[in-house]
Amino acid sequence: MFVQNQAYKERIEKYLAGQHFMNLIGFRLQVIEEGRTEGWLDVRQEHKQQTGLLHGGVIATVADIVAGFAAYTLVAENQHVVTAELKISYLNPGLGETLHVIGYVLKQGKKMSFCEAEVWSVGRDKRTLIAKATTTMVTIFPEDRPREA
Repeated sequence: MFVQNQAYKERIEKYLAGQHFMNLIGFRLQVIEEGRTEGWLDVRQEHKQQTGLLHGGVIATVADIVAGFAAYTLVAENQHVVTAELKISYLNPGLGETLHVIGYVLKQGKKMSFCEAEVWSVGRDKRTLIAKATTTMVTIFPEDRPREA
């Protein structure tokens, strides 16, 4: 993998300060490395279905977040990434009090990065892999960004 911006940690930390959606759901990105990120979510009632199980949309969302930020660590300062494809396999029900989510880049290209994510449910005495995701992240170059009117 090739890091195009050595200040990627500072760049992501600055970006996170204005990331309202992550703050709204309570997701914290805590590990930021080249091509790899990890985050945590303390499960709240609003994250669950009426059955008490973790909602699949929450699982997919946090998987997408860590994969996207893993790809974002590798792009140049003036570039961004956007999810082009997200495939998720739900392996076990989400029953724990906390989610530990790990995202990493498998293969980096000039225009696309192929990533994976693991979503772990963590309880008092048990850690269970509840989902795995594969994502394709597309690099957005400055000339590709919409211009303001």
